[in-house]
Amino acid sequence: QVQLVESGGGLVQAGGSLRLSCAASGSRFSISAKGWYRQAPGKPRELVADYDVSGTTNYPDSVKGRFTISNDNAKNTVYLQMNNLKPEDTAVYYCRWRRTDGFVYWGRGTQVTVSS
Repeated sequence: QVQLVESGGGLVQAGGSLRLSCAASGSRFSISAKGWYRQAPGKPRELVADYDVSGTTNYPDSVKGRFTISNDNAKNTVYLQMNNLKPEDTAVYYCRWRRTDGFVYWGRGTQVTVSS
């Protein structure tokens, strides 16, 4: 059984920073991509940052230049550094890992709230 556990969320003022972590426990498996998504109330879940095994990263324009995804294979953990946070970044943040066979794991999410 594999579990993804996010941590690092919380309440921060606009302009502040947070660093989210997503650690995998259980069996090791081959990964093709790791990413972060978020979902605000009443809105669909959206991609925030994506990292594939070639090292290619992908960010939507809404977070480009403010968010950075990084990976530590030794710790089986992926991070999301979020700087210059805005109230519109308020959401539940989920990590998502995709195996090489296409199977996807999701974490349970961590709340990020940015006050104005």
